[in-house]
Amino acid sequence: MLEEKNDNLQEADGKSGIEISDSTQNEAIEILSSEIAPENEISPESEMESTVEVEETNHQTALDAITNSNAEESEDETLKERHDIPMQDYDTFSLDALVDELKKLVNTDKVMSVKDHIEEIKKSFLLQYNHLIEEKKEEFNASKQDPNEEFEYHSPLKSKFDEYYNVFREKRNAHFKHLQTNLKSNLENRLAIVEELKELINPQENIKDTLKHFNDLRERWKNAGAIPKDKYNHVWNNYHFHVENFYDYLHLDREARDLDFKYNLDQKQKIIARVEELVNETDISKAFRELQDLHRIWKEDIGPVSKEHRDTIWNKFSELTKKIHDKRELLFESQRANEQQNLEVKKAIIATIEVLATEKVGSHSQWLVQIQKVEALRNEFFAAGKVPSDVNEETWAAFKTAVRNFNSFKNSFYKDIKKDQNDNLNKKMALVAKAKELQESVDFGTTTPIMKQIQEEWKQIGHVPKKYSDKIWKEFKDACNHYFNKLKEHKSEENGDEVAAFDNKKAYLDTLRAYQLTGDHKTDLDAIKLHIETWKGFGKVPFSRRHIEGKFNKILDALFEKLSLSKKETEMMRFSNRIDSLSESNDTRKLDNEKIFLMRKIEEVQNEIFQLENNIQFFTNTKNAKKENSIVLEVRKNIAIHKESLDVWKDKLKQLRNLGQE
Repeated sequence: MLEEKNDNLQEADGKSGIEISDSTQNEAIEILSSEIAPENEISPESEMESTVEVEETNHQTALDAITNSNAEESEDETLKERHDIPMQDYDTFSLDALVDELKKLVNTDKVMSVKDHIEEIKKSFLLQYNHLIEEKKEEFNASKQDPNEEFEYHSPLKSKFDEYYNVFREKRNAHFKHLQTNLKSNLENRLAIVEELKELINPQENIKDTLKHFNDLRERWKNAGAIPKDKYNHVWNNYHFHVENFYDYLHLDREARDLDFKYNLDQKQKIIARVEELVNETDISKAFRELQDLHRIWKEDIGPVSKEHRDTIWNKFSELTKKIHDKRELLFESQRANEQQNLEVKKAIIATIEVLATEKVGSHSQWLVQIQKVEALRNEFFAAGKVPSDVNEETWAAFKTAVRNFNSFKNSFYKDIKKDQNDNLNKKMALVAKAKELQESVDFGTTTPIMKQIQEEWKQIGHVPKKYSDKIWKEFKDACNHYFNKLKEHKSEENGDEVAAFDNKKAYLDTLRAYQLTGDHKTDLDAIKLHIETWKGFGKVPFSRRHIEGKFNKILDALFEKLSLSKKETEMMRFSNRIDSLSESNDTRKLDNEKIFLMRKIEEVQNEIFQLENNIQFFTNTKNAKKENSIVLEVRKNIAIHKESLDVWKDKLKQLRNLGQE
């Protein structure tokens, strides 16, 4: 019995010509061993034999590719359908796209037909996801405040991926369990058939009974089912070896045998004709898959042919197989060239990231630009496609190192500004506390300017750590909104009084327009002062109607002009009325502006006086200084006017300052 053979289809067609019995085989081995040339002896035909050996090796490589694939698919027929599902370049998929593709494949009925696809998806997903986790962890370590705080990151996308992959794994395990039970049983059945074939070679039995038994065994063999792929080649070769022995070395009915040989030859010639067509097929992968099926039919479904045709027909089939295999290798070579191009692209991307990891950047906005550049390069890296498998890990490690170095460089910048952000946080927390302290105040005249001021201070303070930003902003905004909502309600309550004050002042204007001076200075002055006090007593008017104050001031101005008052008295009374109006409106900004205006006017008048006095000094030092001319007199007059004006401005400033002390 032939227990182990390394050959496959070639010997399945009977090329070896091995005899019936085990003893005959042993004798052939001994004869071949004795005929081996000594190690140092070179035969004349050695060069030609070497060429033949190389050719046979090339043929054998092509045949082995077919056999190994058939062995795998013979073990599990659902694997055949994997060819109908395109194997995509999953390295170019985003994490979302990979999860969607996994979900779609898991829902297919034939779990083993998508096994390789799902494993490629898993590899691509974990590469990207682990890289993402590393980046998140580095960001966490760079920004964490509490040294005892541990890194945590939850991704809904990863949860979905694990869910779908677990469904696939459960389906795969159930499929394997069922498959293994059948494979073991089928293997035992086929080995038993081989043993029965060996026992058929018995000259004492009736030839018709032997033929019937032989045909029964062949039928049982066809229906025996799949066996483990690691046993596939050995078991099939043993079976065909004993089938050939039955045909070649037993004295069977030659007519029946020749008919069978003729039929088998015709079937194999049809296969060869089809393979000749496949040689010209443009879809190389499709041609190779069909070639697999034809090899399976040749080996499993069609019996041997007569010895005179065995070598010729097998060599023809083998040669055509090699041609398709060579075209397939060229396709793989083209794919490897593409992978090499992808490698160059990825190397260039890595080099660019390495440069970005050394460029000094001095502001947050500039770092955002750098981060966007690296993110775009990261996407380009994943979209670049596969690289040669022997450098895949090396390329991936270089990419991760480049990105890690960039992140470390970036984090060093943010560590430097971390202290500033913490200082800003303390400043803003102080403003939050102040806003909360004032939010219930009803002293609106005093509190409103303060609240507006702290709002301006908030705007001037820079960034705070991101984890606190939303929280303290909400607290600050809520406190400010609470106060200003109360202020708004208070103003709504005052609106009714302001409208009434406007109506009273409007009516009073008619009374004032009709007023006539008596001619007595003191009486008229007291009356005007009373009008002013009465007007003030009406209170504030709505902001949109404050134009009525201008009308009142015009009437006063006309009355003052009719009085025999000094210019200073008139000016001070007008100013006093105006300041009282501003004071009642609680418009501190306008009062401050008025104070600044007065101080500037005082400074301007003082400078004018100083300049005029310098001019007088120049004239008094000349030869004609004994008698002042008209120019000097004019200058002295201007000095007197300016000094009088200066007294008025100073009195106004004094009155305004006294108002602030009341």
